[in-house]
Amino acid sequence: MSTIIIAFNNTDIAFNISPEPSMEAVPSSQLYYTVCLLSLHNHHNFLINQFHKRMISLRVPAPSSFNLQRLNSQALERRWRLGRDCFLSFSPSCVENRIGLGVRSTKSEMAPFTAAEEETLPEGLQPELMPKHVAVIMDGNGRWAKIQGLQPWDGHRAGVEALREIVELCGKWGIQVLTVFAFSTDNWIRPKIEIDFLLSLFERTLKSELETLAKNNVRISIIGDSSKLPKSLLEVINEVEEVTKNNTRLQLIVAVGYSGKYDVLQACRGIAQRVKDGEIDVEEIDEGLIEQELETNVTEFPYPDLLIRTSGELRVSNFLLWQLAYTELFFAQELWPDFGRNGFVEALMSFQQRQRRFGGRKS
Repeated sequence: MSTIIIAFNNTDIAFNISPEPSMEAVPSSQLYYTVCLLSLHNHHNFLINQFHKRMISLRVPAPSSFNLQRLNSQALERRWRLGRDCFLSFSPSCVENRIGLGVRSTKSEMAPFTAAEEETLPEGLQPELMPKHVAVIMDGNGRWAKIQGLQPWDGHRAGVEALREIVELCGKWGIQVLTVFAFSTDNWIRPKIEIDFLLSLFERTLKSELETLAKNNVRISIIGDSSKLPKSLLEVINEVEEVTKNNTRLQLIVAVGYSGKYDVLQACRGIAQRVKDGEIDVEEIDEGLIEQELETNVTEFPYPDLLIRTSGELRVSNFLLWQLAYTELFFAQELWPDFGRNGFVEALMSFQQRQRRFGGRKS
């Protein structure tokens, strides 16, 4: 038996290398995590090389007694998830060879949200003034992680937790469509390691949340340019869209590989092809025809009533450019992982206090 010590932000976490599962009993007064990489055998060096290639600080001591670190529970939970996500995202060969990850924890890894019943709206919110469609630019994951002294991947994981809460609230409060900007076409210029992690995290989240979302009558739709997405992710997207297509409580639209310019461009190309094929005449092209070709046509309510952007940035960043023509905008100072129930209520309160005239004039 030997021990791999992985340093995340100067904090060591011990991974016990063993061919058999091993979970030691621990005092109930302490929170311990034991992460066992099972059935490694001759893959020890492969694992080391994978982490080394990903620029994670790694040192391997000579075989010795098991070294288990004791940390703050929340910090340790985040670091466990980060280690697992890095391993699963960047070591597909290990997954194919059925190398398992085990964890001993006092809390469940990913508690599902439950929106089985309508919840009374917070004081001050009026049900008749609730938006039908809310769009969100989930900004600030990386900055949040930096402030916390963590890695960018930790911020993205925390962002998933924040999204789960907002999805739950939308389902409880009668909002019919929630569109979130998960990955922009402009994000392809980011480092490959981050892109790979984000797409892998998205794939695993879809898999893990599918049953819960389906039970809560949530329909999932994915929009954006799918040409660069991994085959495995495309297969998962097809599955979740098929399984949830008849759900009616809430439609969750996730924009991946999306931008407003891309959406308008692909709509124009589609219309041009129809003109070329003789299906329509140029004179027939109008706003309605363009709107039919936009990717947000997957929903009955394609135009967001409210757009929320977190992190204090005051721009729409190439998101839903056509669809936001009459959308009310709300810019929150909180970074996305910190934007929860209170921030959402504040945005909805602001929305309900506005007069929407759509170019007309109230008498």
